[in-house]
Amino acid sequence: MDFALSEEQTAIFDMAHAFGQDRIAPHARDWEAQGTIPKDLWPQIAELGFGGLYVSEGSGGAGLGRLDATLVFEALSMACPSVAAFLSIHNMCAKMIDTFASDEMRARVLPDALTMNTVLSYCLTEPGSGSDAAALKTRAERTNEGYKLNGTKAFISGGGYSDAYVVMVRTGEDGPKGISTVYVEDGTPGLSFGGLEDKMGWRSQPTAQVQLDDCVVGAQNLVGEEGKGFSYAMAGLDGGRLNIAACSLGAAQQAMDQTLAYMRERKAFGKPIDQFQALQFRLADLEIELQAARTLLRQAAWKLDTGAPDATKFCAMAKKFVTEAGSRIVNQCLQLHGGYGYLADYGIEKLVRDLRVHEILEGTNEIMRLIVARHMLTEQ
Repeated sequence: MDFALSEEQTAIFDMAHAFGQDRIAPHARDWEAQGTIPKDLWPQIAELGFGGLYVSEGSGGAGLGRLDATLVFEALSMACPSVAAFLSIHNMCAKMIDTFASDEMRARVLPDALTMNTVLSYCLTEPGSGSDAAALKTRAERTNEGYKLNGTKAFISGGGYSDAYVVMVRTGEDGPKGISTVYVEDGTPGLSFGGLEDKMGWRSQPTAQVQLDDCVVGAQNLVGEEGKGFSYAMAGLDGGRLNIAACSLGAAQQAMDQTLAYMRERKAFGKPIDQFQALQFRLADLEIELQAARTLLRQAAWKLDTGAPDATKFCAMAKKFVTEAGSRIVNQCLQLHGGYGYLADYGIEKLVRDLRVHEILEGTNEIMRLIVARHMLTEQ
């Protein structure tokens, strides 16, 4: 059993980290204040191959595995978890299109998605269906040209900002078998957006409701087959859970690095505060939890890459454990900064705010526990 990263994986991490520290970190606070991420950042990220991390090489993507992708999100989150998480959403959409869409749609959509001239958003959640995603109400009625869509999607990262939306809609009966996936381009008549949400964290990501009012899309914009949309949506969630965990991990590592540097310089009672044994014990506990989180995340990613039968269970375990560990670590790092940690200048309070939502999205951590328990009971 080899726990070491390969030379290629180390290079992927280093490349993403260098980009993040050079192009994202210096601007993260400004982008948060502005409530948006400059659109011209995405083609720069795409030049590194990050616009289609696990889109197949045959379709023009990077063809990376899920473990490789977690390295990218861990590294970028050391600069800004909000930016890194938004990139994860785009990649989930691109992978859905590459895996399930027709040859015609792949040829039409993927080139601009991979260069990130087209930024993609994922639309599953609704005001009345979160964890119970299969209860979604947004309806797609067949027309001569394709489909007429009516409904509302909630908490959509990139709502009113992105160039296209991968939308889960109801084309048939109640429940998961009546759900399909359609591709809706910005500017389509009947597509509109609610006001920007005022959020605790992820403030650089524009988040809004996506509203569909007699929004007509052509039949060619159906992704895959009717009635398969829920399975398509769920297929991306194992990887999405790993990515969001990686975003927590990277932010926790950044907070630890900053805290160690701060404690070397900060003096109290005549000596640097990293010389107090009580605080050293606290640092040790944080490091143990951080390394345990990293190991579980990479094991889960390896299982997903190798098609292990318990991959979904491990992805749920990793998402629950790593996101909660990340939140605890950054909160304790704020405490170790004392009053300075509460100030925006030091960047720690932003990480505390950004990471809180990771325990909610991509399936709440309560749902992660449910997934794990169900697998445990069926394995007996």
